[in-house]
Amino acid sequence: MKNKKILVMTLFASLSICGYAQEAGKSKTVNIAGIEQDVWESTASISIVSGEDLTKRSAKNVTNSLFGYGLGLTTLQNSGSYSSQEPTFYIRGLQTLSSNTPLMLVDGIERDISLVTSEEVESVQILKDAAAVALYGYKGANGVINIITKRGKYNSREIKFSYDHVINWEARRPEFVDGYTYALAVNEALANDGVRKPRYHELELEAFKSGEYPYYYPNVNWVDEVFKSTAATNLYNISFRGGGAKFRYYTLLNLVTDKGFVANTNVNDGYSTQNKYSKANLRTNLDMDLTSTTKMTLNLLGTLAESSKPGDSADLWSMIYSLPATAFPVKTENGLWGGNATWNGTLNPVAQSQDAAYTKGHNRSLYADMTLKQNLSSILPGLGASLQLAYDNWASYVENHSKTYRYGSDNIVWKSGAPVSVSQYVAGTESPMGDGSELSAWKRNFNASVGLDYQYVSDIHSVYTQLKWNHEYRNINGIDNTWFRENFTSYTHYGYKGRYFADLSMAISSSNKLAPGHKWAFSPTFSLAWIISKEKFMENLSFVNFLKLRASASIINIDNIPEEAYWQEIYVGGSTYRFDSSYDYGFGSWKLSKLAALNSTHEKAYKYNAGIDATLFGGLDFTLDGYYQRRSDIWVGTDGKYSDVIGFDTPYENGGIVDSWGVEFGANYLKRIGEITFNIGANFSLAKNKVVEQYEEPRLYDNLVTTGLPLKQTMGLEAIGFFKDQEDIDSSPVQTFNTVKPGDIKYRDVNGDKKIDANDKMAIGYNTTAPEIYYSFNLGAEWKGLGFSAMFQGTGHYSAVLNTQSLYWPLINDVTISQHYYDNRWTPENLDAKYPRLTTQSNNNNFQTNTLWLADRSFLKLRNVEIYYNFPERWLKRTKIMNNARVYVRGNDLLCFDHIKIADPESYGVKNPLTRSVVAGLTIGF
Repeated sequence: MKNKKILVMTLFASLSICGYAQEAGKSKTVNIAGIEQDVWESTASISIVSGEDLTKRSAKNVTNSLFGYGLGLTTLQNSGSYSSQEPTFYIRGLQTLSSNTPLMLVDGIERDISLVTSEEVESVQILKDAAAVALYGYKGANGVINIITKRGKYNSREIKFSYDHVINWEARRPEFVDGYTYALAVNEALANDGVRKPRYHELELEAFKSGEYPYYYPNVNWVDEVFKSTAATNLYNISFRGGGAKFRYYTLLNLVTDKGFVANTNVNDGYSTQNKYSKANLRTNLDMDLTSTTKMTLNLLGTLAESSKPGDSADLWSMIYSLPATAFPVKTENGLWGGNATWNGTLNPVAQSQDAAYTKGHNRSLYADMTLKQNLSSILPGLGASLQLAYDNWASYVENHSKTYRYGSDNIVWKSGAPVSVSQYVAGTESPMGDGSELSAWKRNFNASVGLDYQYVSDIHSVYTQLKWNHEYRNINGIDNTWFRENFTSYTHYGYKGRYFADLSMAISSSNKLAPGHKWAFSPTFSLAWIISKEKFMENLSFVNFLKLRASASIINIDNIPEEAYWQEIYVGGSTYRFDSSYDYGFGSWKLSKLAALNSTHEKAYKYNAGIDATLFGGLDFTLDGYYQRRSDIWVGTDGKYSDVIGFDTPYENGGIVDSWGVEFGANYLKRIGEITFNIGANFSLAKNKVVEQYEEPRLYDNLVTTGLPLKQTMGLEAIGFFKDQEDIDSSPVQTFNTVKPGDIKYRDVNGDKKIDANDKMAIGYNTTAPEIYYSFNLGAEWKGLGFSAMFQGTGHYSAVLNTQSLYWPLINDVTISQHYYDNRWTPENLDAKYPRLTTQSNNNNFQTNTLWLADRSFLKLRNVEIYYNFPERWLKRTKIMNNARVYVRGNDLLCFDHIKIADPESYGVKNPLTRSVVAGLTIGF
């Protein structure tokens, strides 16, 4: 069978060779950092996500579109305002004691992928194993996310316009008790603490309950006062794509506008205090045939973004989590903003959202890269050369137009059964709006590379080889933020008879982050692939359309460091010379703090992977991967290795070792029956790990040892109930955190020393950082242009520690209490309660990390669902201008099945609640 031909594109900087987790409807080639290769010949493990799939969430950028997509990629949603909400990514889970962040690229160049919109993306490639990341030098060990943007098409012209209108709401806003219930809770907590006099007497309780004196005894629902129920987002896109015989172009103009949830933001003349965000992207990709042998590629991306928020640094949700309904009225009877000596008026979220003016931020960026490719076949058939240059510039500016305000409250006494104001507390100042502005952050990046490549293809043999030099410069505002890296790389791909393939990749890398004499490292990778389905003995298996085995092994070096200049001894100031023990003369001195790290080397990843790619029955595509990795020479602190007798802070050493392993399975089935086309697919990843060595300090008991456990394993006490009464306390081991009372948490004596203290901690649950299990499944169908699709995504082996202020740990430091906690608190009448007794004190016993606060964070979400209609071609022909048109209704995160219920399992702290949304949109092509 005739070999597939390898096409050399050489688009930029560092290289990688791609494998492909085959998925129906996806591209049949891979293009990583400059090489376009037939997927069937690839020896590496890579998952490809179609750009078309990423538009189904109507998200502001590509990062917020990746939930559930990309086998081996874990995408976790984070909280925040619309402008700042970005997910966390892991590839094959947690792998090391140092950074686990994958390398993120746009067209092969390390860049901020959050600036890229989904509409400009052709595909997203998730590079996982050694063969896929080998030529990224020091940066590829945690995996790579490469965004491939769209390009023009020869001899064509098309215009596409889309508009999405998004309605957002926060589904799981916290619910706090009303004023009367809060007063009851405080009195109950004080009684539990042994305080005989309640804070609120009967008349005050009745005042809270009746609402008769709202300025003196308020009952404020802060959530309803500060926020409205919905917010709106609009997304506009127009693209131009086409080209002639020797020229191709793709241009996209994207505009996003969002107005947030803050209510009553237009009470001031001339400005709004709404949370707002707007961003414009202009993407232009050009391909030019300068001569018959010279090709040029030019990519440009410019972005302008503007965000606005009320006040200066006001965190409205943090204020709401703190303030009880009784704290103060929104405003006093004479119109002064509410505030008092207990709850400062600067914490009044309504005042902050309406009368603290606003702060505006501006982000500007320019990404530019150019590639020249020269065919040198006149010198040697198959010979080519390339030159690439890239420059990025990003800056952030802040305009502070905030102001301050006066606030106060009435001092009350009760006379004749009614409250009377006898004086007023007033604080704060009324200031004019600020007019300051500053450059708050910036970064500049430069990349350059030069390469030579050669290819040879015959009926039996195919060879492609490439040599490349790459230089990278990165500069970020701040100290010790200028980095240089260089890579000398070679890659050779050999194919025999179109079914046996072998790749050899080598990288020699340098980094200025590393110690003198240790800046260079050599990283080799070898990988194989065998297309079994092309063997003669497979000819009679008609149901096997394609079957490939592949394997890879490598050593990847990493330039993670423990701190800047770690190879130097660190001196600190602040010491003084004492001439006698009774008097300090105050002569300043410097002292040696941390010893230098000696004999330093590089963190290394020994990566091994084996996989199967197959197509069966003409429509069932699946991939299966198993992998093992050992991270060694990880930088760790050595407090546990040396005695305190050393007299100094101990040095860092390359002593950490972490093993990780796992399995990935992906499948997709596409079938057409009559006029109905349907598909169903699923991805499943299991990522396990274990800390082998970390120079852990000696532990008194085995239950405290974390070496041998997974990374970031949750450690805590085992709760076995609540103390019922004093007799129960007296007959139990002493709990040393503080004096316990009935209703406090009772712990198991894990180490058997007849007392409960920090030495009874043990491994509980899983980690709270990244799930071990990440899965998704999708289904869709279409009939005569009417279609439906849905994506579900879930996690498993994932824990949460419920320590959220007010929601789970209430009343401490005068914060409020959630209705959920109040309804499930321990009382003498409710001994089987979910949560411990109420207290106003910082209860070190109850608020330890323990199994009572541990929750199963696993969830299953309906990430996106869509119903659409593609207008028939015969209808569109009548317009004489439209080639295609589509209308759709979408839903994002509409359903969540989990164990936490009152907060979203992906974001359960004192933060903006996560949103759900419904989208109406249309797409028109010309």
